[in-house]
Amino acid sequence: MRTTIFKISVPALLLLFAAACGSESRPKPVFDFKTIPVTYPNTRQDTTVQDTYFGATIHDPYRWLEDDQSAETKQWVKDQNAVTFGYLDQIPYRARLKARLEQIWNFEKFGTPFKKAGTYYFFKNDGLQNQSVLYSQGTLDGEARVALDPNTFSADGTTSLQEYSFSRDGRYLAYAISEGGSDWRTILVKNMETGEMLPDQLKWAKFTDIGWAGAGFYYTRYPEPNAGDALKGANQNSAIYFHRLGDSQSADQLVHNDRKQPNHYFSAGTTDDERFLFVSAAESTSGNTLTFKDLSKPKSALVPIYTKFDHDFSVVDNLGDKLLILTNHGAPNQRLILVSTARPAEANWETLIPEDSSDVLQSAVVCGGKIVCSYLHNASSAMRVFGLDGKQIKEVALPEIGTLGAVEGKSGDSLAFFSFSSFLRPATIYSMDMNTLEPKIFKAPKLDFNPDAFTTEQVWFTSKDGTRVPMFITRKKNIALDGQNPTLLYGYGGFNIPLTPGFSASRAALLENNGIYAVANIRGGGEFGEKWHKAGTKCQKQNVFDDFIAAAEYLVEKQYTSPPRLAIEGGSNGGLLVGACMTQRPDLFGVCFPRVGVLDMLRYHQFTIGYAWAVDYGRSDNAEEFPCLIKYSPLHNVKNRRIHPP
Repeated sequence: MRTTIFKISVPALLLLFAAACGSESRPKPVFDFKTIPVTYPNTRQDTTVQDTYFGATIHDPYRWLEDDQSAETKQWVKDQNAVTFGYLDQIPYRARLKARLEQIWNFEKFGTPFKKAGTYYFFKNDGLQNQSVLYSQGTLDGEARVALDPNTFSADGTTSLQEYSFSRDGRYLAYAISEGGSDWRTILVKNMETGEMLPDQLKWAKFTDIGWAGAGFYYTRYPEPNAGDALKGANQNSAIYFHRLGDSQSADQLVHNDRKQPNHYFSAGTTDDERFLFVSAAESTSGNTLTFKDLSKPKSALVPIYTKFDHDFSVVDNLGDKLLILTNHGAPNQRLILVSTARPAEANWETLIPEDSSDVLQSAVVCGGKIVCSYLHNASSAMRVFGLDGKQIKEVALPEIGTLGAVEGKSGDSLAFFSFSSFLRPATIYSMDMNTLEPKIFKAPKLDFNPDAFTTEQVWFTSKDGTRVPMFITRKKNIALDGQNPTLLYGYGGFNIPLTPGFSASRAALLENNGIYAVANIRGGGEFGEKWHKAGTKCQKQNVFDDFIAAAEYLVEKQYTSPPRLAIEGGSNGGLLVGACMTQRPDLFGVCFPRVGVLDMLRYHQFTIGYAWAVDYGRSDNAEEFPCLIKYSPLHNVKNRRIHPP
C-alpha cells in the first residue's frame, strides 16, 4: 500500500471552479489548499510479460488488465472507483458547484427544425432531461407533440438515441439505440401515423447510417461477437444489408461486403429522392472509396466512382442524373464536384465550387434552388450561398466568432434553418428566407448566465518548429493577468477533426469564478485542411504535442495563469494528447485529464476499431513507425516523480 498527498487544488478541477458561483455580485472564489490523503490499492505487476519489437524488449506488467471480464480486473476497477469517489466526496464546494451547474444547465434547448413529408420535427430538452425529446408539428406555429422520447428507453437513462432516419413518405422512423454508451446499435422502427412500434429489431449494427429506399432501408452490421468480446474484440467483416419492413433480420439481403479485406468497413446512404444508393468503404478514419447504384434500375450493379483510399468523398445530394459530392481529391481544403451517373469516370468530373485557398469547405446543403456552404475561417464558421451553377451569391454574416450547426432544408423549400453557437452562447436557432438570404432568430435560449461579462479572443502563438498556431481564449473582460487565474486548456489534434467554438455549462461555471478557458487549434486537426492534418500524423505526431505545450507556455508567459493553476483536458485522441504532454512536461501543468485516452501506442490497434486509427498513429509492427511510437507512448514514458511541492 502507498499513500500520496496532493494539494486539493492540484488533482481536482472542481477547485479550479472553487466556491462562490454566479454573477459579479457574488464573492470572489476561495481556494482551499487543505490536503487530502489518498491511499491507492496495490496493482499487481506481472514481470514475465514482455514483447520484442525489432530487437527492443518491452515489458508489459499490466497486460492482465486487458481482460475486462476477469474477476481481478473488475475488482481493480471497483477499488479504483472507491478511491476516486472517496476523494471527490471530501472536496469542499462540490455540492455548491453541482447546484450552480444545474442552474446554468437548466434551460430549454432547441434543435434545428427539419421537414419531412410536410411535417416539421425538432428536438427539445426542457432543461435537465438526460436526452432531448423529438417533437412534431404540422406548422411552425402549430401545436408540438411528442414523436419520440429517448428518456423512456431505459429506467436508468443509460440507453440513448443515436442515428435516425424517416422514410420518404414520413410514415416510418427507423432509429438506432445504444446501451451503456456502447458503439453497438440496435435499430428499431416506429409507425409515426399510429405511434406503434413495429416488431422489427436489427441487432449488431455499428458505425451505421440508415438509408431508406421504398419499404425498407440500408444499414451496416457486423457478425455477432463471441461471448465476452463485445467491448474489446476487433470489429471485422463489416457488411451492408437491406432490411425490408416486416421481415426478420435473418432474411435481410446482403448488399455488399469484402471477406478478403476483413478490416474494411462500409457505410451506405440514399439520395433524398431515394433514386441513388451510394456505398463507401474505408480502411481508416480518412480516405474512402465510393460506389453508387441507380435504384430505378433494380438489376443494376454498384458502379465505382473512386476505388482508392487516399481521399475523402461524401455525397451531398443529386442534381438530376448527377451526384453532388464533397471531396478533398485535388483540393486539400475541399471542393464540390458533379459526377455524371452515366459517365462517372474521373476524367468526366466537373468542379462546381472550387477549393478556397485559405478556408476549408466543411459541408453543403441544397436548399431552395441554392447551395448553402459552411466554411472554416481560422477555426471559426463562415456561411456562403451559391447558385446551382456554382457562382457565389452571398456571404451571410454570422453573429460572432462561433460555430455554424447543420443547415436543414430541402431543394424545393423556401425556408432553411440552422443553429449557431459560441463559447459564451448556447445554440440559437435561425431561420433564413432562401430568396432574400436574410437570417433571423427563430428560437433563442434563456439561461442564468450573463455572457456580456465575458469575451473570446483569438491569439496566435509559435510552436517549437516555428509554425504559427491559433488559440481561442475566453475570460472575464476585466480579469487581471497576474498569473493567478485557474485555467483549463483543451485540445484534440487528430483525425482531421477541427475544434470550433461551443458552449458548455461547466466552462461557464469556471468563467464565473475568474477562470479562463482556452482551446488550442493544434496540428493533426482539420482547422486548416488536409495539410494541417497530415502535419500531425504518424512520425510527425510530436508536432501535436509540441503545439499544445507551446500553447500552455504562451498562457504562462502572458500571465494568464501559472503551472500549478493550469489544467489540460482532452478525450480519446485528446486523451493521448494530454497523456503525452503530462509525461513530457509534467512541470508545466497542475491538473491533467486524459479522458478515455489512447495511452498504449504499441497495442491500441489490436482492439475494437483501433486498427483504423493507424492512418494517424502508425503501428508498432512497422519498423519505421515503432521508434516514433515508443518515444511518446504515455504508458511507456511514465516516471515516478513529484513536480509541484506539497
